[in-house]
Amino acid sequence: MHRSEASTERQRSWWLLGWTGDETLAAEYVKAHARKVADVMTRNVITATPETPLHEIAALLERNSIKRVPIVKDGQLVGIVSRANLIQAVPAVASTRKELEIPLSDTTIRDKLLAHLTGQEWAHTSLINVTVSGGVVDLWGITNSDAERKAIRVAAESTPGVCAVNDNLVTRRIRAW
Repeated sequence: MHRSEASTERQRSWWLLGWTGDETLAAEYVKAHARKVADVMTRNVITATPETPLHEIAALLERNSIKRVPIVKDGQLVGIVSRANLIQAVPAVASTRKELEIPLSDTTIRDKLLAHLTGQEWAHTSLINVTVSGGVVDLWGITNSDAERKAIRVAAESTPGVCAVNDNLVTRRIRAW
């Protein structure tokens, strides 16, 4: 941060000042001395939706030299994706690379998903039913939490051969007395 209060204003060498335009210098001055958010905020914000694929977010970050992308739904901010978030997701994205496009049968997709979920301690597979038709997974049943519901959906979406997921799961509300 280049702020005058912190004595961190950008200091350019004398020879570089001759190559820096007045407009750039004036803009840097405003950023370093402004007292109002309106003077320093980004106006043309690049946003994405919750449905935007991760590879598109990565492309936005790279193409626009930005560090984070606000996620907006119905005109409301619902989250932010940063470079660090993308790095955390790299193992998942890397595992979805398609070596050979061999279509899997619906039965194979269902079996793979259920086998994967059965191996997860958090998944209560006895309370859910999975149907697959044309690569589209329908999830039915009850989950114990919103986190479990989301994790089941993500597991289904990341299963090879899945084209889409319809989440019809319901979250059981446990009351504390």
